[in-house]
Amino acid sequence: MIRLENIEKEFDLGQIKIKALDNINLTINRGDYLAVMGPSGSGKSTFLNILGILDFSTSGQYFLEDYEISSLPDKEQARIRNKHFGFVFQSFNLFSELSAIENVMLPMSYAGVKYNARKKRAGELLDWLGLNDRLYHLPSMLSGGEQQRVAIARALSNDPDLILADEPTGNLPSDKGEEILETLEKLNSNGVTIVMVTHNDAQGDRAHKRIHIKDGKIEWRKVCA
Repeated sequence: MIRLENIEKEFDLGQIKIKALDNINLTINRGDYLAVMGPSGSGKSTFLNILGILDFSTSGQYFLEDYEISSLPDKEQARIRNKHFGFVFQSFNLFSELSAIENVMLPMSYAGVKYNARKKRAGELLDWLGLNDRLYHLPSMLSGGEQQRVAIARALSNDPDLILADEPTGNLPSDKGEEILETLEKLNSNGVTIVMVTHNDAQGDRAHKRIHIKDGKIEWRKVCA
């Protein structure tokens, strides 16, 4: 599905350059559940941003289904990002003035899906995630766990091949975090590829594969039982 070859990322801070990623080589297969681990500042979020085409490497090649995408026009990269990737963040990133169903409908509007179709799919996703009685609630009226489930429904709205989750349980109490992990595992069992950044070893062990990034390099890899 995805192949990264010799990916490097440098940030130019004027007098100095910071190498955030250093010679990353990795293959992510369709159906994988990969945990990305490592200390703060190790390059995990930079890695996730490049994987999701939210940022670009300084050098190296990124192949999606054997197509090298870094040279594609911005419009085509945006289309790939919107259609094939779904994003779940620690801070939820919901629009405060939109209801739950409107938040989930938004990515579909960018994809050109007609109103009735996107409203129907958004309602079905929220119902599947146990939020059928929260469709018209604003984020401020929802618990943290409910907000994250809305964010997951939004990530699923365009039927993506890959979910990228950056510390998705970081702002949640343990019981609500468990709900989110179970949801990600359910998605993976249905064929969705998951890449999750986490600091939590127990959460990492629930994934199929783990990589540990330190100082921008993949320090070790592990296939979990």
